[in-house]
Amino acid sequence: MISFMDLYKINQRYRKEIDEAVKRTIDSGWYLLGKEYDSFCKNFADFCGTKYAVGVANGLDALKLIIRAYGFGAGDEIIVPANTFIASMLAVSENGAAPVLVEPDICSYNINPDLIAEKITPKTKAIMAVHLYGQTAQMDKICALAKKYNLKVIEDCAQAHGAVYKGKMAGNLGDAAAFSFYPGKNLGALGDGGMVLTNDESLFEKIKCLANYGGIKKYEYIYKGVNSRLSDICAAVLNVKLKYLKEDNLRRFEIAKYYRTNIKNPFIILPQIYDGNIAIPISHGNISQGEKVHVWYLFVVRTKNRDKLQKYLSENEIQTLIHYPIAPHKQIAYKEWNNLSFPITEQIHNEVLSIPCNPSLSDAEVKKITETINNYKE
Repeated sequence: MISFMDLYKINQRYRKEIDEAVKRTIDSGWYLLGKEYDSFCKNFADFCGTKYAVGVANGLDALKLIIRAYGFGAGDEIIVPANTFIASMLAVSENGAAPVLVEPDICSYNINPDLIAEKITPKTKAIMAVHLYGQTAQMDKICALAKKYNLKVIEDCAQAHGAVYKGKMAGNLGDAAAFSFYPGKNLGALGDGGMVLTNDESLFEKIKCLANYGGIKKYEYIYKGVNSRLSDICAAVLNVKLKYLKEDNLRRFEIAKYYRTNIKNPFIILPQIYDGNIAIPISHGNISQGEKVHVWYLFVVRTKNRDKLQKYLSENEIQTLIHYPIAPHKQIAYKEWNNLSFPITEQIHNEVLSIPCNPSLSDAEVKKITETINNYKE
């Protein structure tokens, strides 16, 4: 069976360096907010081009803390793509604000910026731009709307480590950004983890306090905060893997390019890349100058008979996953939305299937996946 994602195989490539980093951290006797934490925060902020970083427990916490630090809550609205992972909505709801859903573009699967303005009201405080599957949202249009209506732009970068938009890194495209380091991400920890990036010093200082019980220093609290901290062991592992992120993203790009060039099946709709995503910051490899790219956290195809395709691929020893089978507005958790209609979102959630696309795949496995999909018939 070709695994969708073999985390052991992915991490084994850096095992010696990871072991050394973990041993170094254990031997230091300092496991929270220590040197490894400080080093990774600085390195990841530098990588993304921002001034400030706060490591937190997970990606959801990163989003929640941004919204809380801005003071958005009851009576406020935040615009969110209708087809994103539910965490984007939960971050808004848990702060007492209301998520306002906007349909995606059917080609990129990201929020359709041309539909945002009609959802803006006097209660609107921010637009959450989710860079779904590894392709950045159309940030020029989103940021222009935010400026026009005096809104904040919050990037949900949970699936976009190393992604670029017109030469600028994801995480440095809005007012603040949230990352997840869930193990399966392009930059994944050995456990959970998250990070907030921003160029706003006052926001940085507030989130740093909020994430550490609201404390400005030990046993002195200025906010009713929470406990959300990235451990030094996770930070040490992430520092190792960050060195290889561009290389790993390049491998994802090469696999995706092979799929997009060689999968030819009339029943399969391949993912598209729009013009904003140009010039990934990798100086080597099979990438032409100005070529349209994204970082391919997921390679998502669409087909009318998704369950049949998934069964067929499983029978041919290829594991696939569905991201995501139920749209957020159809979840029991948001039963107040269950009667709403978002036809594009519903179509996407009914048709998408994620096929393997990760750095541990061999060329032979990529070729087998391609040939098997080409032989599929409705």
